[in-house]
Amino acid sequence: MSIGCHISLAVLTPEATLLEKNVSKVSLPGTKGCFMILKDHAPIISSLDEGYIVFESVDGEEKIYIRSGFVEASYNKVTVCVEV
Repeated sequence: MSIGCHISLAVLTPEATLLEKNVSKVSLPGTKGCFMILKDHAPIISSLDEGYIVFESVDGEEKIYIRSGFVEASYNKVTVCVEV
């Protein structure tokens, strides 16, 4: 079964771009609890806590450890600004 990659994910730090990839879903460690963003998710801006950003693409499941950050998602584009 192939995974449809319909979300553009960018993970940025103050120093560099860590990742730019098309994914099918992304889970984030929100300060009020973990949450998942799927295709056509409602627009959201949220603060992030320490934990893992977990995402799935054609390469399988991957994760990035973060200390804190913010996420903005709208129109199937997810931009995450983090401290690692």
